[in-house]
Amino acid sequence: MRPAGEVRLALLNACNQLATAERGPTLREMAAVACVGVKAATHTIKHMSRAGQVRIARQRRVEYRNRPVAEYVPATQVADERAGYVDLAAVLQVWGA
Repeated sequence: MRPAGEVRLALLNACNQLATAERGPTLREMAAVACVGVKAATHTIKHMSRAGQVRIARQRRVEYRNRPVAEYVPATQVADERAGYVDLAAVLQVWGA
């Protein structure tokens, strides 16, 4: 597995700096602090979200957009809501095999 790139590390550090319990940073806020372009940040945040490094905590309205934007938080700051979750289908497959 390759090590994380500079853009990913910069965005993760920015997210850790800006995230509080009441408010998470938007993509543009993270890109500004990380000194990364918005297009590169958008592409990288999608992959970071899929990999489980950041999560969408909530949405908020901003003045530069008509629709609410996502607030991101590092996955380490979010309690896992699936804790104790058991995939019943997987259990039944193993049990029936």
